[in-house]
Amino acid sequence: MDNAARTRQRVLAVFLPITAVLYISGEAVSPKGTDALATDTASALKLLAVAAKYPAQLYAAGGLVLVALACLAVSYAAITTLVRNRGAALATVAALLGGLGALSGVVTNGLAYPNLAAAATAHLAPAAAAQFMVTSSNSAFAHVFTYFYAGSEYLAPVLMGLALWLSRSVPRWLAVLFVIGVEIASSQGSSGIIVILWMLPFAAALILLAARIWQAAALPASEPQKELAGMPV
Repeated sequence: MDNAARTRQRVLAVFLPITAVLYISGEAVSPKGTDALATDTASALKLLAVAAKYPAQLYAAGGLVLVALACLAVSYAAITTLVRNRGAALATVAALLGGLGALSGVVTNGLAYPNLAAAATAHLAPAAAAQFMVTSSNSAFAHVFTYFYAGSEYLAPVLMGLALWLSRSVPRWLAVLFVIGVEIASSQGSSGIIVILWMLPFAAALILLAARIWQAAALPASEPQKELAGMPV
């Protein structure tokens, strides 16, 4: 592996801890109950009432989550660099599904966070603001991205975890921790600072995988899997 390839692999490794920090921070600062789409007038009015009190906080949370999801798409690609031979094809599928799903999540959360903050501060009548949110959330455009995001955020980590398990490029407990951590993180809502505790397995898995990717960049090109399998964690 030449110096340029090593540098690129280490740049990819950095995306994993960045993803963890941004994702956890975004969920932690999000006003309670605001990480949802307004599917009807009653829910829209409830969301708008909360958003009107914390518009700056909502914009900050939205920015963190949107960038975190974009970084997650890169992180899936980074993890595939650990998987060769057995599980390689499965890792590629998982990276494609996870990457596209994370980018779909950017669109979905763009409808949930910035749109909500903008509608709450646009000096519109509550009924008009609610109608805007409901129309936006129930559009065919929103449904396509939301459904794909919802499916991929649960399926992609399972496929990637299986690929890591089959490849034996990392300890199998780390492959399991990755699946569990991502699944728990994906299910978290905007419930305040307590969300940090629930997302610690997610952060731990990404940081440990980042360390593995970073170490792999320094290994000889021959038999990288054998070398990686013997690395301490």
